Amino acid sequence: MVSVSDPMPTTPQDAVVDRAPVKGLKGGALGLLSVTVIGIASTAPAYSLAVTLGFVVVLVGLQAPIIVFLAFIPVFLVAQGYKELNKADPDCGTTFTWATRAFGPTTGWMGGWAIVAADVLVMASLAQIAGQYLFLLFGANGIGGNSTSGWVLLAGLLFIVLMTWICYRGIELSARIQTAILALEATMLVLFAAFALIKFALGKAPKGAIGPRLAWFNPANIGSFSTFVSAMLLMLFIYWGWDSAVAVNEETKNPEKTPGRAAVMSTVALVFIYLIVTIAAQTFAGVGDKGIGLANPDTTDILNVLGKSVFGTTGIGWLLNHLLILVVLSSAAACTQTTILPTARTTLSMAVYKALPDNFARMHPRFHIPTVSTIAMGGVSFLLYLAMNFASHGNVIADSVTACGVCIGLYYGLTGLACTWIYRRNLTSSARNFFVQGLMPFLGGAFLLFAMVWSAKDDWNWDGGNGSSFTSWTLPFTPHWRIGGVFLLGFGSLIIGVVLMIIWRLYKPAFFRGEVLNADSPTLVPVGTDEELAAALAAHGAGTSP
Repeated sequence: MVSVSDPMPTTPQDAVVDRAPVKGLKGGALGLLSVTVIGIASTAPAYSLAVTLGFVVVLVGLQAPIIVFLAFIPVFLVAQGYKELNKADPDCGTTFTWATRAFGPTTGWMGGWAIVAADVLVMASLAQIAGQYLFLLFGANGIGGNSTSGWVLLAGLLFIVLMTWICYRGIELSARIQTAILALEATMLVLFAAFALIKFALGKAPKGAIGPRLAWFNPANIGSFSTFVSAMLLMLFIYWGWDSAVAVNEETKNPEKTPGRAAVMSTVALVFIYLIVTIAAQTFAGVGDKGIGLANPDTTDILNVLGKSVFGTTGIGWLLNHLLILVVLSSAAACTQTTILPTARTTLSMAVYKALPDNFARMHPRFHIPTVSTIAMGGVSFLLYLAMNFASHGNVIADSVTACGVCIGLYYGLTGLACTWIYRRNLTSSARNFFVQGLMPFLGGAFLLFAMVWSAKDDWNWDGGNGSSFTSWTLPFTPHWRIGGVFLLGFGSLIIGVVLMIIWRLYKPAFFRGEVLNADSPTLVPVGTDEELAAALAAHGAGTSP
């Protein structure tokens, strides 16, 4: 690994065919705008608000705006860590690579697995929302309003297949699609907030509307610390995804700087979007559990519930309401795509460094994408959504959103601590380095890891639906002991990772002995033309499309 005190050197173009192994991703395909768009679009702002805001309000009531802001702080601090680590090591494995260099192969492997687990868990929710909103867009409310409909399931499965195919066709096509979707998404969310606030100011808001108050930003009004932590982990979900900007680092121009800048810019843009929409929605609808109150039983569908009231159902209002539905639909579909992208690149990097089977490193000779990794992510997501749909009765998918926060907290937290550790000898060289490379990522990472551990305590036992879990499971031989669905999904997925890691370690121990990737290993990034990349792939026996 290049010394953190030195800038990343430029690798000669002819070196790509001389060193082994090479990943074969297409370098220089994306600029700052494209990468920033991927970072913001990967959070799927409209989708994230639609499925998350109601759950946050159920937990903290009027304090939802302060949770939006406070959740941004550790995310922003960790984003600084991503930016600094990417300067020294622009590897698409991100947390997997950096945590391995900092803390060893076991920690690094689990960091990589946490990325995969979080992405797989969220795919079911993404696919279901995309399926529901497709029918709502065409007025089939009886189907779109039924989360257990077979037609919704079929549409969701088809969306997974379609987005996997788009990812398979290359990073540039993915970026162009994301740019178009994000422009419409941002416009509609701003219009939604503006209409809601204007209607309230004109006295045309429905019963239950409440004026904006400074008390909404007082965290002391939250009922308990456990509730605060649960809400923070849940809100972490709506910020999650900006790190996709760094996951495509090997495919960007100026890979040492562009992805990190895009990641930080994405988080700042997101906090403004989320604060405006949250304040507007809470002002217009209130936090009651009746009518369109944000704590109503349709908490998984907030924007659809509010859209008709905010925009109206006739004339231009009808058009805007349908555009809002289209935005949530496209947001969920696009996030399906951008969830596959970083996961495939994480498993690609893990395979290159022998932490996963070699097949996951197979590259397409034309599109320069990891074929097996991409198809495997789409396939596993397809099967999991199918299984969860029949096992959930509509609730496990809600728990999967919260359970994602457990995995996100782990790999974001590890990244923050890894930054501080890797740059530890550089922290006293300047005040800027002390804060940006040391203190900021450490505080962000430490809080997220603490929140993850605290949630384990709260989610272990089901409390009758009054906590963060909407479902519970009874284990064999323990009929009177019910485990919260969030714990089983979130921490259960991490336990599965531990088992798989042990199996792979017994079968292929080289990575775990530090023989393949350690603090001194070179960064393997793509350079050169398409022809040189193809030659590198052929020289190292990389496979083609399966």
